[in-house]
Amino acid sequence: MLTALHIKNIVLIEQLSLEFSEGLSALTGETGAGKSILLDSLGLVAGARADAGLVRRGEDQASVVAEFYFPEDHPIFALLEEQGIEKSQNELSLRRVLGSDGRSKAFVNNEPVSVSFLKTIGELAVDIHGQFETYGLLNPATHRFVLDCYAGNSSLLSEVSSCYLRYKTALENVQSLEADAALAVQNEAYLRECVDELEALDPQEGEEEELVARKKAIQNVEALQECFSFVQEALGGEQGADLQIGQAARKLERHADKIGEGDVNELVAILDRASSEVQEACRYLDGLVARYDLEGMDLEQIEDRLYSLRALARKHHCSVEALPSLCSDLKEKILLIDECTDALAHARAETAECKDKYISCAKRLHVSRKKAGQRLDKIVNSELKPLKLDKSVFETSVEVCHPENAWGVQGFDEVRFLVATNASSDSAPHLEPLNKIASGGEMARFMLALKVVLADSTPYSGSFVFDEIDTGIGGATANAVGERLAKMAMRHQVLVVTHSPQVAALAHHHWKVSKSAGRTTITPLAGETRQEEIARMLSGAEVSAEARAAAAKLLDTG
Repeated sequence: MLTALHIKNIVLIEQLSLEFSEGLSALTGETGAGKSILLDSLGLVAGARADAGLVRRGEDQASVVAEFYFPEDHPIFALLEEQGIEKSQNELSLRRVLGSDGRSKAFVNNEPVSVSFLKTIGELAVDIHGQFETYGLLNPATHRFVLDCYAGNSSLLSEVSSCYLRYKTALENVQSLEADAALAVQNEAYLRECVDELEALDPQEGEEEELVARKKAIQNVEALQECFSFVQEALGGEQGADLQIGQAARKLERHADKIGEGDVNELVAILDRASSEVQEACRYLDGLVARYDLEGMDLEQIEDRLYSLRALARKHHCSVEALPSLCSDLKEKILLIDECTDALAHARAETAECKDKYISCAKRLHVSRKKAGQRLDKIVNSELKPLKLDKSVFETSVEVCHPENAWGVQGFDEVRFLVATNASSDSAPHLEPLNKIASGGEMARFMLALKVVLADSTPYSGSFVFDEIDTGIGGATANAVGERLAKMAMRHQVLVVTHSPQVAALAHHHWKVSKSAGRTTITPLAGETRQEEIARMLSGAEVSAEARAAAAKLLDTG
């Protein structure tokens, strides 16, 4: 609820402070007195586009401060918390400072904010309707939300949202797997070809090193043969080390009585160990000779094998040593392709199941919206005739969006409020979007009819502001407008700028806007001063006794 408005240096207002209460408040005054300045000021502090022309002539800057009070669970406070702005109990302060150069600054609870954030907060704080303004209910993007509030669809919306998010996650998983599978299919033939090539060559671990050694051995065959023969003869030949160690040991044993048995035994034990080492060396040498079977080795075959191994390694940008593990890796990738196919089939089945659940839930939401739309149409249309809109028709359109990319957490419906302002009983009405109504007065009364019907379903109490809602009407129609404003004011704060004495007489609070010596002033009215203002509205500048009597009657009736 708006509790106060402080205006400084806005057009004809030098400085002004107003305090507001619950119920219906009326602002009246002669044309040109400056009633619209109040709405311009309120719009400015709620985030409307800044215009340097609003700054009072001769001043460097203007400012507007609006103060509000809201229940603790109002969504505004959650937005403030997200921005790190402190909440002052349940109060909200919006401030806009406008320079003569057109630049402006915005503040929420004395913290500097962007104008876009101020506008977000302002739209939640106050609903301003003036002629030719396009916001709120005039914006088709809000119609689905408004209808859902009216229908009480919060539980269904929560269910639809959960189903959609699960469906979206499953769909994204399928799309990811499909991309992987498409890439895998492109690579599968190449992978299998590589595996066949590797298996045919059958590279072994350590093979390159061994082949290089063999190649070197063949290239040095004579030196190796001489080396191996010499070592074999030296170790195990007729005069080799093994035989001579044995002869030495026996010689020592024959002279043990002369040398001493202890020393001989020690020496013989050492020689026995030496003999064992020599025999071990002979056996190792035999294995080495077998490995380098020089008689059975072909240098050309070795070079061909090395060339094939190295060529394949270059092809795969790896070392020869890595070829065996590469073959295993490629086989693993082929297995993953098969597994990816299985995973994709499972993911598609899961996505189809999630989609079915979403569609089922969204259909229930669609039916609920359809029924609520029919109820809304019936009640709104019943409000039109008393508001001098008897040739008008209101209809809520709820249509399924056929492109699936238009589906979302709020279902798959497009909701629009449509009107026909000159309907005929002879033919189907030509329905157009609500914001296509050409007449400002008709637009304002249409909005009033809608807001009166929707007031009970508005999720959060706020402030409603109407300007020139009574343009071109009088008598019973003006009285009907006033009654509906008063009805809204039972649940919401309503502020109306009016030329209608019937509307003003129904207000709980009344201010008169007047201009004198180039300045706008606002005076609260009550009792005789209020009766005099309503009499002026009835008769004009010259107030008659009849007008005063009629004003008194209006006030008594109100």
